[in-house]
Order: sequence, then C-alpha cells, then structure tokens
Amino acid sequence: MRSALDNICIVLDEPQDVVNIAAVVRAMKNLGLSRLRLVRPAEFDVLRITGIAHRSEDIVGAALHFETLADALADAVHVAGTTTRARTAKRNYGRPRHMAPALLDRARDGTVAILFGREDRGLTNAALDRCQTVLIIPTVPEYASLNLAHAVLIVAYELFLAAGGEERPLPLGKRRTEPAQHRDLEEMYRALESALLAIEFFKAREPDRVMRSLRTLLSRAEPELREAHLVSAIGLEVMHFLARARGGTERGDAAGRGTVTGGEGADGVGRAEGAQ
Repeated sequence: MRSALDNICIVLDEPQDVVNIAAVVRAMKNLGLSRLRLVRPAEFDVLRITGIAHRSEDIVGAALHFETLADALADAVHVAGTTTRARTAKRNYGRPRHMAPALLDRARDGTVAILFGREDRGLTNAALDRCQTVLIIPTVPEYASLNLAHAVLIVAYELFLAAGGEERPLPLGKRRTEPAQHRDLEEMYRALESALLAIEFFKAREPDRVMRSLRTLLSRAEPELREAHLVSAIGLEVMHFLARARGGTERGDAAGRGTVTGGEGADGVGRAEGAQ
C-alpha cells in the first residue's frame, strides 16, 4: 500500500486560506499521503499549520512551492484535476471511487498529481486542460461546492481504500475475552430461563418457543465469555432479588398477623395482641 500512495502528490493551485492548507495537511496525514505541492499560496505559516494539524511537521517541512502550475506538474506521469461540475468542454470525467484504482496503477510508474483549485473559484479551464482525467465528487446538485479540505479528504479516502486501507482489522476492545464455549452458553440460557420463570414471564407464553427465540437472537450476537457471564449474572441477580423481596414480604406478613406481648398465658405461650 505504501509504495503506491507515496507517489500520490496533492497539488494546491493558489490556495487562499492557511487554515484550509492546514486542514488539507491533516487529511493527508490521516490517510497516508505525504507529498504536498503549493502554487503561489496566499499565505504559508508553518507554525499555524502545524498548530492546527498536529504532528504534521514531516509533510509541512517537505512541501514544495512553485511559481507556476506547469512547474508543479512537470514530473507527473498523470494529472487528475477536480471540479464540482462538468464543464462545457468534453473531458475524461470520473468519480473518485471508480478512478482510484487506475490512479494507483499509474502511481506505480511515477508521480500522480491530484490537482485542486483555489477556494473561491476552483480550477480554471486552462488548469483543467493540463489534466488527463477530472474527478467529480458526487453531491446534491443544489449545493455542489465543497470546502477545499473536504474535497482532498474524500479523494484521499478513496485512494486509501483502493490501496488496501480497509483491510486493517477493526479494534477488538481492551476488555475482549475468548469466545464463550458451549457449556458457558447453556449456563447463560439456564439462568435466563430461571429468571423468566421467576417473574412469571411464561404465564401466557410457551417457554420452549420463547427460549428458542432467545437462543436464535443471542447466537447472532456470538457472545464472548465475559458477555455470556454478564447475561448469566443478570438472570441470577433477578432470582436473588426476588428471593430477597419475598423473604421481606413473608417477614412483614408475620409481623402483620400480630406481635407477642410481654406476658405469658397459663400455658406458658405468649399471646398475640388482640387475641380473645
């Protein structure tokens, strides 16, 4: 992946805002691009750029400055321009997602320049004439204009994916455990069934059908051992809570039926208040 992306060069033609340059640098850093060229930027403040795009000194320090667009593109084996709309002249238009694999193929032969115009008017027709292909990012037609850095980010993202960036595994989480084994799952189902039985959930439902649905649902989740234990603990805690509540109710009922007085009857048994 690195060799192809290393030959992708982002070229900004007369960028007007240093904040936009910083945002472009940040997008490049996010998506594995390292080569930046600027044609007559209105402002280029290294401290401001690196203050916005942290840890980007490598890209900013290696950025090349040019007085003419021709010089900035001179060594490119392929130039892809960008525009928000099709122009009158017929050009080789394409979407970034569709064009990215071909651009990476060309990058194996040398520098591929991705050209972006200034923020207020984009690329001129003269600049687009220098491009072998022109990328159009799909947007709603009512609001097609993109921020410069957004456009760079989208094109860089498609190149990154085409270069295999999506193959990186997703994070697994710091608390991930091994998969639950069959005995762990059966223990989980038993705890759930016992809890549902305790709350009389099956009073109007068929237990086998309910448990079959729960098994299907939880099987789709493929619970890890920690997750299976958590579900089991929920079921067990429901039963413990009910046992405690019922124990308290029984004690309360006994108290409500009468309390023993201090004196004893003739038979030596304390009598309840209110007894005749």
